[in-house]
Amino acid sequence: MFQTRMTRSSAMGSALTIFELVYHSVVRSIRKSHSNAFLAIGINVLQAVIFVLAFYFMFVLLGLRGSAIRGDFLLYIMSGVFIFMTHTKAMSAVFGSEGPASPMMQHAPMNTIIAIASAALGSLYIQILSMAVILFVYHVAFTPITVEEPFAAFGMFMIGWFTGVAIGLVLLAVKPWFPQTVTIFNTIYQRANMIASGKMFVANTLPGFMLAMFDWNPLFHCIDQARGFIFINYNPRYSDWHYAVWVGVVLVMIGLMGEFYTRRHASLSWSARR
Repeated sequence: MFQTRMTRSSAMGSALTIFELVYHSVVRSIRKSHSNAFLAIGINVLQAVIFVLAFYFMFVLLGLRGSAIRGDFLLYIMSGVFIFMTHTKAMSAVFGSEGPASPMMQHAPMNTIIAIASAALGSLYIQILSMAVILFVYHVAFTPITVEEPFAAFGMFMIGWFTGVAIGLVLLAVKPWFPQTVTIFNTIYQRANMIASGKMFVANTLPGFMLAMFDWNPLFHCIDQARGFIFINYNPRYSDWHYAVWVGVVLVMIGLMGEFYTRRHASLSWSARR
């Protein structure tokens, strides 16, 4: 008599509710850096431009232009910088997403999976838009660019994002247990990828003993394979995008299992330890 009747929503209704939550969470994650979404994207575009120009002048001053692939030199630099930034930004976004002890989790429809998905998709949206703006301006204002296999090259861009999400998910699952250690590892990994990602060179030019220092890194494979799809004069022989995909899949599975275990043991006292 006094029981409240609950109507079960359809599967389509549940899916629409989840998509709506993800959409609003993505908007919130984009506006974290700035209240104005356009300025938030503009800041990311400026960061990418500064990155590209810094590497361009470094290559010129050190006389390393001859080691690049024959073709558009700035496109060679941008191919590495865009995938590197997408990988790093995705990892940082997922790593910094709302955890199980966050106040946002007190709202009934919200959960950690939605927070992780929105952080990852928000990062991807900003990076794709930034890359499109920079390439469009370069193509129209400076010199026309030609990408040999654009869809395959974009696939390598997406794999770089996917592996960044996978690593960030593993770090997020471990963060409540070892907050300081994981934060230090995250910083070291990002700094090491400045060189280990291989955006400053191509795998075909490396001797065997140096190749072994980089081929563990899935980002190295993504960038090298992307340049093979972008430039007609380069055929990567020592990298494989399948390796990056499988590493990403394994890390996502480990990260989801770790996140599920961490969520079951969530405690509000964790916020004081961070």
